[in-house]
Formats: sequence, structure tokens, C-alpha cells
Amino acid sequence: MKGASLISSALALCYGTQFAAAAPSSGEPGFPKGQPYDGKGKGSIIVGGTNKELDLQNPDNLGRQPTDNGVVPNLKWSFSDSKTRLLKGGWVREQVIQDLPSSHDISGAQQHLVKGAIRELHWHRVAEWGIVYEGSVLVSAVDENGRYQEEVLNYGDIWYFPKGAAHTIQGLADENEYLLVFDDADFDKIGTTFMVDDWINHTPKDILAKNFGVDPSVFENVTSPNPYILPGEVSKKNVTDGPAGELEGDSSFVYRTFQHEPEKIGGTGGKFWKIDSTNFPASKTLAATFVTLKPGGLRELHWHPNAEEWLYFHQGKAKATVFIGNAAARTFDFSAGDTAAFPDNSG
Repeated sequence: MKGASLISSALALCYGTQFAAAAPSSGEPGFPKGQPYDGKGKGSIIVGGTNKELDLQNPDNLGRQPTDNGVVPNLKWSFSDSKTRLLKGGWVREQVIQDLPSSHDISGAQQHLVKGAIRELHWHRVAEWGIVYEGSVLVSAVDENGRYQEEVLNYGDIWYFPKGAAHTIQGLADENEYLLVFDDADFDKIGTTFMVDDWINHTPKDILAKNFGVDPSVFENVTSPNPYILPGEVSKKNVTDGPAGELEGDSSFVYRTFQHEPEKIGGTGGKFWKIDSTNFPASKTLAATFVTLKPGGLRELHWHPNAEEWLYFHQGKAKATVFIGNAAARTFDFSAGDTAAFPDNSG
């Protein structure tokens, strides 16, 4: 009972810190002020607990759109709500199905590397798609046939690593950041990511020595647990070579977005670049568009018959209305760092 009394007191204190909002005035909607009333007699002010900043960022959650109707699940997640993992040389934060249950097909992550830092050698049971939006990185990869690729990527450049292709990423500028997209929503599931240090640490040293033809002492100082990201130095030494040859042409894992013209469209509200298997043959499981919209620009009404649409907003502000049938529709507001997943066939 004593514990219950303390909790009640804390709740009362928190509630007491709320400030009363001004009563609605006739004719002026309260949405720009973070209040749920339309100025036409519907709604009123919030007098209980609320997150004022979120209310201001999401006026459409307050009922601004009269065409919104029915029950539409939450289709939005902000990377700012994700737990950030701090590492020596960078950080990573994810959006997986546990964060956004409406995203059944795709998960995403933001990853940051300081200069010289390396995302250690690893591979996945799923495909990885990435785009650089700050800085410059060196990516290297090898496929199951021993063919390899090493490339420097800058803003707007994209990579696609098929499932099972081992790869590393190194930061070249002072600060480097990129978006990662995976063709499986449950990315944290055991058996999804395999890191070489982790494997070595869980293999007997005498077996490793016999496999590589070296003394067991070579493996005494392998980092444990696996570092994920580790500090390093940028080197100009090129050690890439192999008898199987390079991944190039239609086999290349790299696509340079801005070396191509944007798609020809009839409207003038923005631009978009299409990146799919028709112009990036290696990208067999993920198709994307890089879209820029002018203020007031509109991506016309559309739907996708065969897949969900996963979105990431890099900068600016936007809103989208999602129609899922049976008179159910909901409008979402977006800011930089937000992601979303719209159901397949939703309008």
C-alpha cells in the first residue's frame, strides 16, 4: 500500500505540471496549435496528459482531415523512437517488425561510421540494400563464386548485396551515414546476420589452425564479443584480387543514382529516379524510387498490386493519406527520419 501511495503522488505531481490550453475560438481550427478542434463546433482542447511536441508534429492525428474514417492501424515509425546502439567508431538504430508491425516485408536501419571505422565482415540470409546520404564509404563484397567488388560510394550511390554475399563498409569522410533496407521485416531474428569474428570465436582454435594452415596462436586475440563496428584507418593500399574476377556490368552490386537522368514524367511537382532490376540487374528482391517533391508537390494517387510500400523521409515534411478499403482512411504527417509501411493494394 505504501508503494501505491508513492505512485499516486507521482502521478498527481506530473498531472499538476500540465498547463491549461486556451478555449477554442470560433472559426479558428486548433490543429496548428496542437489542439483537436476544427473551429466549426467539433472537438475541444486537451486538458489531460499529452505530448505537446508530438501533437504539433502530427496535426492529422488530431482529426484535421474530415475524409479520414474508420480504423487504420499505425503505419509510421520514427528512427528517433528506435534504441540506438553505440559502438567504437559509430552507431546504428533499426526499424524492425517489432517496432512497426504493419511492415511485413521490409526492415530498415540508419548506420553511422566515423572516418576509418569499419562495419566488420559479415553476411545475411536476406538481401541488403543501402544508400549513402552523408559522407563517403568504401564497400567491398564477395559472392559465393569468389567474384569480388570494391567501390567508393558517395551521396546518392546505392549498393545491393544478395543474401549470402559477404561484405564490409568503411567510412572515408569525417562523418558518414547511410540507410540500410532489408527484404525481411524480422531482421533481428537469430540466423539472419553472420559475422566472421563471431564464427571464429565459436570454432575450436585447433580446427581453425588446421583449416587455415596456421598456428593456433594466431586466433588468441580475436575480439569477443564481435565488435560489429570497429575503429580503423583509411588506407590507400589495394589488396583486392582474386582468380574468379570482379563483379561488374550486370553483376555489379553498385548503382550510381545521379549518373542517370530522372524518369520522364508529365508533372512538374518534383523528380524521381527509379532503381529496380531493369536498370540495376543485381537488385532482384528490392525496387526503389528516389523522390524529391517541391513545396505543394503531389505524388499522384496510386497503389501497388504485388507489394507493400516502405518509405523513408530524409528531409523536409510531408503527409500521406492511406486508404485500405471499406471506407477506412487515415492521414499521416512525416518529418525527417520517419519511416512508414503502406499495405499492398492500399491507395
